[in-house]
Amino acid sequence: MDTERGKRGQRWLSELLELSGMAAPVSVQASPSFWEDSCWLVIDHENLAEEEIVSLIGTNGHVIDSIQYLANTVLNLGIEQDQQGAFTIDLAGYREQRYKELLTLANDAATQARDTGNEVELKALSAAERRQVHTILKEYEDLETYSRGQEPDRRLVVKLAESQP
Repeated sequence: MDTERGKRGQRWLSELLELSGMAAPVSVQASPSFWEDSCWLVIDHENLAEEEIVSLIGTNGHVIDSIQYLANTVLNLGIEQDQQGAFTIDLAGYREQRYKELLTLANDAATQARDTGNEVELKALSAAERRQVHTILKEYEDLETYSRGQEPDRRLVVKLAESQP
C-alpha cells in the first residue's frame, strides 16, 4: 500500500470528521482478503455515540458510501492517472457485514437463475456494490452479470451464460 496516499486519506477523513463535529481517530489499514485492493481508512468508533455511528453510516449505507465517493474523487484530483488509487471507508465493521449480505444476495440470485433459467434483477445496489456482486459471481462460468438502466435506478442482472457453440 502507498503510505503517502494512506496518510493523505487519513488527514482528509480526519478533517472531514472534525468539521462535522464527530472527531474520531482514523487509521490506515490494508484491504481485507474479501475486498478488492484499496486503501482502507477506518474510523475508530470507540468514542462515537451510537447516534453518530448510525448518522455516519446512514440508511442502507448511503452516507458512508457518499463519504467514500467524495474521498475517491477529492483524493485523486490532480494525481496522475497511473498514481491514483481506490479508498474504502469503514466504520464499526460495516463493510465486512455488508459484504456478507452481498455474498448471500449474489449466491441466492445465482441459485434462482440456475433453478428457473430466468434473469434475476437485483435492485437498490450502489455502483460499488454492483461491482462487488459482479466480482463475486465472476467465478461462476455458467452465469453472466451485467447492469441495466440508468442511475439512480440502475440494476444488476444475473442470468445463465449464453451457450458457446
